Amino acid sequence: MQPIENISLGMLEMPEPDATVQDRIKYLISFSRKTQAQFSKLLGVDPSSLSKVLSQKMPVAESFINRIVVNLGVSKAWLNNGEGVPFPRREGLQAVDAPAPINRAVKGAPVYDIDVTAGTTPLSQAFTREHIIGYLDMPGINPKFPLVRVSGDSMTPRVPNGSYISIRQINDPSVIFWGAMYLVELEDYRMVKYVRRHNDPKKIILHSENPAYDDMEIKRDSIVKLFLVEGIVNYEFMC
Repeated sequence: MQPIENISLGMLEMPEPDATVQDRIKYLISFSRKTQAQFSKLLGVDPSSLSKVLSQKMPVAESFINRIVVNLGVSKAWLNNGEGVPFPRREGLQAVDAPAPINRAVKGAPVYDIDVTAGTTPLSQAFTREHIIGYLDMPGINPKFPLVRVSGDSMTPRVPNGSYISIRQINDPSVIFWGAMYLVELEDYRMVKYVRRHNDPKKIILHSENPAYDDMEIKRDSIVKLFLVEGIVNYEFMC
C-alpha cells in the first residue's frame, strides 16, 4: 500500500486556514485518491461514521482525530486548527522503536489512546508521549509495558471489544511461547491471537478465542513485530 505522504498533490488546493476539520479530512481523502469507504478502512472506522463526521451529523471526537494522526502520519495541529503543514518532515517526528520514556513521578503503566487492531502504521511510530492518556497502577500490570486498546470480538470473552492489553515487544520473533496470546504485527494488518505451532516450521497458526472465527495460517517471516500479551484490563474497568 502506497504511503499517503508519497502521493503527488497535483492540482489539489490546500484548505484555507479558517477551514473546518471536516474540510481538512475531505482534503486528505482527495489527497489519498481513495473513496470514502477506502479511506475509512485505512482508519479502521465504519464508513457510515466517516460520512456522519463529514456531514457534521456527528462531532469529530478526539479519538477520531487520533486515528488519523496515528494511522496516516498527519499533523495534529494542522488537522485541528490548520496550523503548519499536513505531513511534517519525518525528522521532526518523535517516533521511537520502544514506548516513550515513562515519567517516574507518575505511578503505573502508560495507557495509550491507540487501537492496535486498527490501521497499519508501525506501532513504533505510535508510541509517543502525545498519545499517553493516563497511567494505570494495579496488581498484575507491569508499569514497564504499555497498555493499548483492542477492538473486535475475535478474542471474546477473554478480551472483550474495547479492552486494554499490556504488551511486551519480543525482540526475537523466532522465539515463541506456543499457545500464548500475542499482538501480531504484519505489513498490512495487526491482530491479537493465540499463536500455535504449525506442522510446517516456516508457518504458524493464529487462533481466536471466539469459535466463530477460523484459524489462520501465516508465514513466520511475514511477522514485522511480535508483542506478548502480559495482561488484560476490561474496558468497563478503565471507564
